[in-house]
Amino acid sequence: MAAGEVGEWLAGRAVALSGLTPGTPTGDLEPLAEVLAGVRVAGLGESTHGTREFFLLKHRLLEFLVGRLGFTTLAMEASASAARVLNDYVSHGTGQAAAALAGLGFWTWHTAEMLAVVEWLREHNRTAPEPGKVRFAGIDPQHAAGSLREVRAFLQEAAPGRAAELTGPLAPLDGFRLGLDRPVAGGLDAARRLEDFLAGDEPAGRYAAERVDQARWHARILRQSADLAGRPYQHHDPERTISAARDAYLADNVDLLLRDPEAKVAVWAHNGHVAKSRAAIPPQAGQRAGVIPMGQHLARRHGAAYYALGLLFGQGEFRARRKRFGRISIRRPPARHRVPAATTPAAIETHLAAARAGDHVVDLRGGPRSEAVREWLGSRHHMRSYGAVAGAFTYKLAFMTTVLAEEYDGLAFVARGTCSTPL
Repeated sequence: MAAGEVGEWLAGRAVALSGLTPGTPTGDLEPLAEVLAGVRVAGLGESTHGTREFFLLKHRLLEFLVGRLGFTTLAMEASASAARVLNDYVSHGTGQAAAALAGLGFWTWHTAEMLAVVEWLREHNRTAPEPGKVRFAGIDPQHAAGSLREVRAFLQEAAPGRAAELTGPLAPLDGFRLGLDRPVAGGLDAARRLEDFLAGDEPAGRYAAERVDQARWHARILRQSADLAGRPYQHHDPERTISAARDAYLADNVDLLLRDPEAKVAVWAHNGHVAKSRAAIPPQAGQRAGVIPMGQHLARRHGAAYYALGLLFGQGEFRARRKRFGRISIRRPPARHRVPAATTPAAIETHLAAARAGDHVVDLRGGPRSEAVREWLGSRHHMRSYGAVAGAFTYKLAFMTTVLAEEYDGLAFVARGTCSTPL
């Protein structure tokens, strides 16, 4: 295959970025207006959760998506329960932004760069007319303690004789940590009983519809969280794992945000979640195949109205927890990791760095392409993928396989990454 032909195609489609600083005029992003025409869900990925430049670029993309294309919601790979406190802040100025960020339950988002995004959303909403305001939403059912408190408080008023019976079995979800705590047996059945009760006529007949709907929403998150808490990380049937259920619930919770026909949602998550192919989350030991990622669910449901943008970096540093001998210590803070520039022809980063110097975005979806380009897009390659964890001794050589034609509609490339800034 002619590598030069692929390089010329990438170079011709690359949109050079004039900078990563939020607040920079978005004229350089204008070519994306045509690319994203008709898109209601934009999946904004990232190959690490600890790269400062990914935060900055997504901040700029949000400014463009909101200001130019009318996006209405930022949906985060973060606690759906805890994110409601942050939405109160960006919508009404209630509470403190930094404290609300800490409450999301993810060290990855507790950064100065994420705080800047939140403060920008607050400033935007402070002056925007009602149709133009942007909401902040979590889509992850993890860390559901807030929902448990809300439902318990509602039942203590609405059905005090049944509050303990309905919420008591769910107490282990308060503070539950996936992958660290033992699975919770019986939690899913208890959560379903709670949902069934709240769906009945007794609460609906005594309280305002909005209040009952809020209780039902929290019960739904508790049911999702209880399902995750009772599943294994590894299973020969990949659809019975935590990862499979989590990605399905991520997609379901995005769809809840889309019930408003005017809603347009930017989804902030890892590359592996926004990707549109099962290969994006490879099989673990003992599994036959990888799980279906959130992006594949969304692509099946919304077709071309879903756009998956993967974010990659050429070289530099990032923060992540270190995995040593198969174990991750949460007592140690995330560490600094440094990787050199990719040079192997098998790495997507190698091709992007050669196609255009500096930071840029490439649309993979439209336009003419030669047979060589189609073959390259449909072939297996490698790309860096760390998320919140990196192997202590192997991370510099760690790549995962990817088939771009199946997984992504576009790629954003940051030439050099640095570490995100913890609060």
